[in-house]
Amino acid sequence: MDGVGAVSSRVWTIPNVLSFFRLALVPVFLAFVVTGEDALALLVLIFSSVTDFLDGWLARRLNQVSRLGQLLDPAADRLYIFAALVGLAWREVIPWWLVAVILARDVMLAVLGVILANHGFGPLPVHHLGKVATFCLFWALPLLMLGEAYAPVAPYSLPLGWAFALWGAFLYWWAGIVYIRETARVIRLPADDSGPHSDRLDHEEVDGA
Repeated sequence: MDGVGAVSSRVWTIPNVLSFFRLALVPVFLAFVVTGEDALALLVLIFSSVTDFLDGWLARRLNQVSRLGQLLDPAADRLYIFAALVGLAWREVIPWWLVAVILARDVMLAVLGVILANHGFGPLPVHHLGKVATFCLFWALPLLMLGEAYAPVAPYSLPLGWAFALWGAFLYWWAGIVYIRETARVIRLPADDSGPHSDRLDHEEVDGA
């Protein structure tokens, strides 16, 4: 990244504190979704999105990019998606099969992570399809909650929310297939005596990333 120094191992940085705060709000968000307080849930989600932008911007601005922060951000994103999916499925706004489809892909990624670790590699770089899929889901779930919270906009927000949800689930698995292919490719890489496998993987690029 331009203008950004080395990634540090620091824990207590301003961006990480924001990430911790964002993670602490996940149970609050889930409680609002489950109890049907969609307006409040949307406010929490908006606040989370703002802090998500701020912690990334501050990390670059203050030169406080850390390995912990790189783990916390995607973890928080997935937890908010998971909370929204479970809460909406609990209320029968969305079917449980959609929850299973999306969560199964994350379980598959966890398995791939174990396989990579067993071969001395770190996690794969994020593929652009995964980013687009996450973007779609982040639009889908608030749109579905908006339709539940405000009946006048439901005829518009619910169909649009479902379109984003289904497209996001499809892209989620498309990216998952790419990760499977890349995992198979990197574990077949010849041994490099110049450094550990994890260092080599840091320089590998997923196709199209």
